[in-house]
Amino acid sequence: DYLDLCAQAGKTPEKPYSGQFRLRLSPEVHRLLAVAAKTKGKSLNEFVTDAAEKAAREAVR
Repeated sequence: DYLDLCAQAGKTPEKPYSGQFRLRLSPEVHRLLAVAAKTKGKSLNEFVTDAAEKAAREAVR
């Protein structure tokens, strides 16, 4: 399996990610994000996920 292959190759396995993390925001930023999401017809989660993905992809170019 994957862990055995990593051990044989002397490599550290990549950390699995759950897809969940907590984010602390000021109430004002929370409100702005909620309003922006509603304006775009998206859930808050979908809006923040899209924005975070876009920012991350631009950062690692």
